[in-house]
Amino acid sequence: MDLGAGRRGVDMGASALRNAQLARTLRELGHHVNDLGDVVVPLPETLDKHASGGLVFLEPILGTCRATAQRVAALPRNAFPLTLGGDHSVSMGTVVGNARRLDGQGARLGVIWVDAHTDYNTPDSSPSGNIHGMPVAHLTGLGDPRLAQLGDGWTLRPEDITMIGIRSVDLRERAAMREAGIRAYTMKDVDQLGITRIVAQTLEQLADVDGIHVSFDADALDPGVCPGVGTPVPGGLTYREGHLLMELLSESGRVTSMDIVEVNPTLDLRNQTAEVMVGMAASLLGQRIL
Repeated sequence: MDLGAGRRGVDMGASALRNAQLARTLRELGHHVNDLGDVVVPLPETLDKHASGGLVFLEPILGTCRATAQRVAALPRNAFPLTLGGDHSVSMGTVVGNARRLDGQGARLGVIWVDAHTDYNTPDSSPSGNIHGMPVAHLTGLGDPRLAQLGDGWTLRPEDITMIGIRSVDLRERAAMREAGIRAYTMKDVDQLGITRIVAQTLEQLADVDGIHVSFDADALDPGVCPGVGTPVPGGLTYREGHLLMELLSESGRVTSMDIVEVNPTLDLRNQTAEVMVGMAASLLGQRIL
């Protein structure tokens, strides 16, 4: 999906991750891997960029997220869906799909949002109209009704969301986040508390959910680690902080699905970002140093 972002190139992210040997890496860890191919997404240059209700490419994003939710929901409950983006708006489909996969009516799903941004804008607050900055708001039922109703009545509870790595928040997003009571660990919190304590608090917060979905935006990591992203923000998670986060979540045994999003090969250096993100997925799925 390359419809929700302001810069082109993230539609090649899934190919970059495949070329970075994601499937082989996971098979070497002992996993049985099925690549189900791509959800078909129209190319931006073939579409009218007219913003509907302040939302750029609303209709094709809506259609793609519905198709994604259906594809994920059809997978077995004991599968581990690993969704490759594309821009972060695809998570509106993956989160809904995983809630349905765990329970046909929509399970209580916890979401760990690893990102430089909170993505809690709505059409009224967004300065750009780009939907990749709005998925969390719509998953919790705010914003445009067409996107907010992707779950057909199911919405993500604000208390079941934890954000980690945050360092870029719009003013109106900040107010909305506080009103909703969403827990967000900024980079200041990472510096002060450390990843180990943040993970312990997060798992305690999500103790009562039926499954945990990790939505990992490559820009959560510092641009020196992951240069191939469309919205880089200095001062992000280090390489080791990212791996420690994934390793500790893996040890919990409670993560049931994952997104890898916002890998942009056109801005990358020798596929570095894709290779780093393959390593993050491997750490979540059992890879260890010893």
